[in-house]
Amino acid sequence: MDNQDIKNRFGIIGNSPLLNRAIDIARQVAPTDISVLIQGESGSGKEVFSHIIHQLSSRKHGPFIAVNCGAIPEGTIDSELFGHEKGSFTGAHEARKGYFEVVDGGTIFLDEVGELPLGTQARLLRVLESGEYIRVGSSKVQKTNVRVVAATNVNMFEAVQKGKFREDLYYRLNTVPLRVPSLRERPEDINLLFRKFIVDFSEKYRSPGVQLTEDAQNMLRNYNWPGNVRQLKNVAEQIAVLEKERVVDAHTLQNYLPNESRTSLPAIVSSNNSAKEDFSERDLLYKVLFDMKKDMVDLKKLVVELIQKGVDSSTFDQNSPYINQLYQEIEPQIKSDAEGYGIAPTLTIHSPNNNTANVLKNPAAQDEYLQDAQEVEESLSLVDKESDLIKKALKKHRGKRKAAAQELGISERTLYRKIKDLNLD
Repeated sequence: MDNQDIKNRFGIIGNSPLLNRAIDIARQVAPTDISVLIQGESGSGKEVFSHIIHQLSSRKHGPFIAVNCGAIPEGTIDSELFGHEKGSFTGAHEARKGYFEVVDGGTIFLDEVGELPLGTQARLLRVLESGEYIRVGSSKVQKTNVRVVAATNVNMFEAVQKGKFREDLYYRLNTVPLRVPSLRERPEDINLLFRKFIVDFSEKYRSPGVQLTEDAQNMLRNYNWPGNVRQLKNVAEQIAVLEKERVVDAHTLQNYLPNESRTSLPAIVSSNNSAKEDFSERDLLYKVLFDMKKDMVDLKKLVVELIQKGVDSSTFDQNSPYINQLYQEIEPQIKSDAEGYGIAPTLTIHSPNNNTANVLKNPAAQDEYLQDAQEVEESLSLVDKESDLIKKALKKHRGKRKAAAQELGISERTLYRKIKDLNLD
């Protein structure tokens, strides 16, 4: 059976040299029993090649099963692949066969094999090397005769270097590597695939056929197709169902193609470091510390200017951005504290007059000025503050002690005692 016969049998469309090379490798490796690792982007058609390998092998009359390793929870994947005994874990009400036992004599296709946990990778390696496995919760070694075809859309060599995939398992699976080309690597096949999909969907939905203008065909060929054949098929189906005009130009086609310039979050943080370390909490902590250091430098600069030049309007004008930023940062806390005590939050910056500034610049008059300032300094006594707040609360609620106690956040009995202790009767 040559490549064209394989394309006709499995519905493969395209004449790209890369595609033909992948089909040729699958055709040659199929009669053997060695493991195959199919690599390619998501949506490029890796599962089709697993069917080619199985159907052209001596196991074609045996069972075939495709397992998406990324869709099975980590806690149950060992049970799914190798089976379990009754009572081996919570919910194991009866013994169950695993996929390797069910597919004995056939082929198992492990899609997204790079998502397997490290413990399961060790079990899989033993199956590949000796054909032996043990059910979860059992001590009995069982044998199986299964051919493994694996597939992944990640860089396995890089995963091995990062310790996310076992190196010995990688080389055991990668006996024969088979790479499925992405759609952007075979632009000569894009229009052929699109016409095939349009014909299929027109028959399915009983709608007229669709034709592309020359500029629309060029747009299809030049588009990046991050979703590969799967995305192209979805676009063809949308046009077959939704488009009223059966001749589609580039302007109309643009409505069905996502904008490639858009970016999506989370963003990938690249690094020129050879180790390519991930963006960690340590980096975030460094950034916070550097921001704090910058704020402290700005604050010190402002204090030094006030000491050297005195307090004048020019100082506030030159540092107004930093003062405004500082006020915006502390304003929510000022409001929160003030509302808790029923006080209107205010923050007023007074520019001193020239006489005050001159006094501060004159060392001989500083002692007298500071002595006067100390005389009018606000009392910091907790007793005075407490007494003042109780008076304000009683005045606000017109002497109603129950309401005043609720305002202060204390019990009415405590308020009576404090009024007596502070002689506020």
